[in-house]
Amino acid sequence: MRITELHLSPVLSPQSLLTQNWWGEMDQSTPVWKLLLTFFCPPLIFTDLITFRSMDDDLRLDPSQPMEMDSLDTDVKTTVGYMMSENTDPPSPPSPRRFWLRRWRQFWGAPVTAFLGNVVMYLLFLFLFSYVLLMDFSAPPAGPSASEIILYIWVFTLVCEEVRQGCFVGSQPVLQRVRQYLQDTWNKFDITALLLFILGVICRLFPDSFESGRTILCLDFMVFTLRLIHIFAVNKQLGPKMIIVGRMMKDVFLFLFFLGVWLVAYGVTTEGLLLPHDRRLPWIFRRVFYRPYLQIFGQIPLNEIDAALIAAANCTYDPVAILMEEAQPCTNTYANWLVLILLVVFLLVANILLLNLLIAMFSYTFAKVQGNSDIYWKSQRYNLILEYHNRPALAPPFILISHLHLFIKRHIRKVQSSKGRHFLLKLSETQDARLLTWESVQKENYLVAQKRQKRDADTERLRRTSQKVDQVLKQLSEIKESERRLRTLETKMEYCTTALAWMVDVLAQSDIAKGRKAPPAQKKD
Repeated sequence: MRITELHLSPVLSPQSLLTQNWWGEMDQSTPVWKLLLTFFCPPLIFTDLITFRSMDDDLRLDPSQPMEMDSLDTDVKTTVGYMMSENTDPPSPPSPRRFWLRRWRQFWGAPVTAFLGNVVMYLLFLFLFSYVLLMDFSAPPAGPSASEIILYIWVFTLVCEEVRQGCFVGSQPVLQRVRQYLQDTWNKFDITALLLFILGVICRLFPDSFESGRTILCLDFMVFTLRLIHIFAVNKQLGPKMIIVGRMMKDVFLFLFFLGVWLVAYGVTTEGLLLPHDRRLPWIFRRVFYRPYLQIFGQIPLNEIDAALIAAANCTYDPVAILMEEAQPCTNTYANWLVLILLVVFLLVANILLLNLLIAMFSYTFAKVQGNSDIYWKSQRYNLILEYHNRPALAPPFILISHLHLFIKRHIRKVQSSKGRHFLLKLSETQDARLLTWESVQKENYLVAQKRQKRDADTERLRRTSQKVDQVLKQLSEIKESERRLRTLETKMEYCTTALAWMVDVLAQSDIAKGRKAPPAQKKD
């Protein structure tokens, strides 16, 4: 488990802690152009061009005051670096006379500065490498030029840094450090590039192998350039694309297996049908593998395949004359129709079937990685921050100054690195107990916050339910009141109907209504 020294709280995510560690004591909103300008002009560190964290921010937590570790307040902030430290004395603010030294360390000690410096110097290294290969690479006995010697010194500093990373970083045994170093793919890239460079330089020094050395160094330049892909890990959009490209390379190898089967089947068959008398092995391999591969991309030599387009030439069927290159081999046209059919089938399978299979594999890989791109990027970002957190401040070729300073500081003055507290791999019993206590407190704080949130959510839900029930009860009471009024009205109407019927009967039997029309009868529904 790795522990950071930054200020932790239950509401601060690990990514925020990594961001703080990445920027060190500088403001996280600092533009890149300010960092570059300060990198090439160091006196700007002591100006207000870059904003640094003030002393008040560093001392806002006073360790001299006892911390209530049993408190369940979710706003409590503590420092893991302080809890992991064996020294409980409160830190004292530096004197104003050491302000310049503090600023200098704040800038050059930040991992983002080391990363930016390495990127800039690596681009300059590639520019120098390309200049030497293209403009200033003289054959012996002229000897190496000045720019070539500078390139050799630069590569020597790269070798020193790789040796430091592989053998002198960490507290494990040397063999275990080397194994851990070799587990990183980019470290294997570095070793391959450096070994190729050393081999190319050795071949370059001798006249007989000069061209071989130039060839090896040209290939080595390609390896060094591809190493630039590593810097994309810092970007959230480009970082996961590195994983996608790596997975797609595996898909390409599977695709090449299927394609190789069809290439061999088609290439050997057409070679046997068209040029059965040619015994030259290099040309056989060229036409068996290279020509079918080019035909996939549309380069089809019909004047060598189709009998109707083959022009008359000075050729022979004699294998000895062909082997001695006295004449070109003649094309056999006996089964030319079969060759054309095989060409159609090969292009159909290769360009439609296998190519669409490769696209489908790429789509599946892209969707699979893109769905978890945030997880992949966070892992890449953590490894990148950890790598540059442990790197010296200066980049090659000036890294030798940092190596000399580290050697004097660690082996002569016996001063331990302060960066070791930022990413601890092993804890003492006291530190482990303090960490467990801190984790228990933070766990309780988190659980209390969750319970409080849940309780608040339940209370709000009950309040809304109570309001709805009150509304329903109010509507029910209104309905009951309406039903009571309707019953009263119905009773009164029935009484009025009975009274009117009695009055009609009485009037009908009296002499008042005689000789007049009968009362209207009630209509039936």
